[in-house]
Amino acid sequence: MANTTIKFNIPKRKEKIFQYDAIFDWNGNGYTVTVPKLPGLVTEGDNLKEAKEMAKDAIRCHIEALLKEKRNLSSPFRRETLKVAV
Repeated sequence: MANTTIKFNIPKRKEKIFQYDAIFDWNGNGYTVTVPKLPGLVTEGDNLKEAKEMAKDAIRCHIEALLKEKRNLSSPFRRETLKVAV
């Protein structure tokens, strides 16, 4: 049996990693999440785990919308950290 080499041409993609402070507030039924550096972003989760996942998705969608609008994300948004206070 002969050895066969298969080569894949996978395009390299640059990824930027954005990190944001998120505030998780207990609202009596779950957590409400806001992100101070992204005004207008509000999401919720029934528990902390769900709220974190919802926050990640909301931040991703918000950033994608800003990029589509060709807004500059480089200055105030870079090098923030996602902190969770419980």
